[in-house]
Amino acid sequence: MTDAPSSISPTVAVIGAGPAGLMAAERLAQAGLRVTVHERMPSVARKFLMAGRGGLNLTHSEPLEPFLDRYGPARDRISGWLDAFSPADLTAWVEGLGQETFVGSSGRVFPKAMKASPLLRAWLARLEGLGVEIRTRSRWTGWTDGALSFDTPEGETLERPEAVVLALGGSSWAKLGSDAAWVPGLEEAGVAVAPFRPSNVGFDVAWSPLLRERFAGRPVKGVALTHAGRTVRGEAMIAAYGIEGGAIYALSADLRDAIEREGKAELTLDLRPDISRPALTQKLLKPRGKDSLSNWLRKTAHLDPIAIALLHEGGPLPTEPGPLAARIKGVSLALTGVQGLSRAISSAGGVVLNAVDEHLMLKARPGVFVAGEILDWEAPTGGYLLQASFASGVVAAKGAANWLQAR
Repeated sequence: MTDAPSSISPTVAVIGAGPAGLMAAERLAQAGLRVTVHERMPSVARKFLMAGRGGLNLTHSEPLEPFLDRYGPARDRISGWLDAFSPADLTAWVEGLGQETFVGSSGRVFPKAMKASPLLRAWLARLEGLGVEIRTRSRWTGWTDGALSFDTPEGETLERPEAVVLALGGSSWAKLGSDAAWVPGLEEAGVAVAPFRPSNVGFDVAWSPLLRERFAGRPVKGVALTHAGRTVRGEAMIAAYGIEGGAIYALSADLRDAIEREGKAELTLDLRPDISRPALTQKLLKPRGKDSLSNWLRKTAHLDPIAIALLHEGGPLPTEPGPLAARIKGVSLALTGVQGLSRAISSAGGVVLNAVDEHLMLKARPGVFVAGEILDWEAPTGGYLLQASFASGVVAAKGAANWLQAR
């Protein structure tokens, strides 16, 4: 075991090499501070790279007010983060690393390369140029006699930086590094931590064997989903266990909370959101003739096989045009359970927001700042998660730099 003298320790230790941690490291280094990043995994930003496999959604181009509404109860706190690092700032930062961006038809912002790896390579090169040291396989295990303790391949090491940024992630995708092993250490230090719950996650539905066998893994496109008066347009995915996908994730916090309170949640699917119920009823007045029911629905209501299968999940179909149009416009699904953290894209829970000041410094541990999903906030996919993670890294870095200057 070694105890590095404070005179040669890094001025700031950043623990966690995801988007929030690396952004904090960049800003701290640009402020002229010596920075060492500790990452317990063999390589950095593993969850970031995984998120980019299907197209790296960086942020969203919608107006600020609806953007902020995506953060639910944490809206007011995150508003300050986005003042410090807005969606426009994030886009400019990405392009400053030589990665062109574009706005998709849904308003989401992507790098032109669509992958995370080119952006990460350029970012790591910038950090190296700024003198940031990155130590992988360095797991933070808490404090020992006031020093940071790390478990490394060389054994236990102690360091005494002048400030710390904890960007340790939440509790989803543990195999990529976010395992919440930090919780006991912070709780022992007097920091309040809310229990972790799955976010951006799928839900259990008792499908009929026919739908499960024929359509598991297939998307339901162009639908509108409604829960408790809130409607989201988009795409969902049928899974063997139930339903998941982007439109589901947009409602996942409310659906999860309803299931926790009541044991179930009701979700309504409008399979033809672009046509009114009266207009759809008129279409369904067309005689069926010799067509099978499925062919007739395909021709008159423009429903694909998976939509027709969903109609049947509610029992025998009405024969009259009006009630049938009502079924098409309102398929009711009973969600009976929530998939766990191991299947969640992100998590709710973590360090409660009133445990930190406006600069993201822990009130119980001066000089220790937190950023990213370690904090108790959540947001749907679509660029909102990454945007707030990056922005919190900027806020924590500025807070740490100002705190050090004040000392």
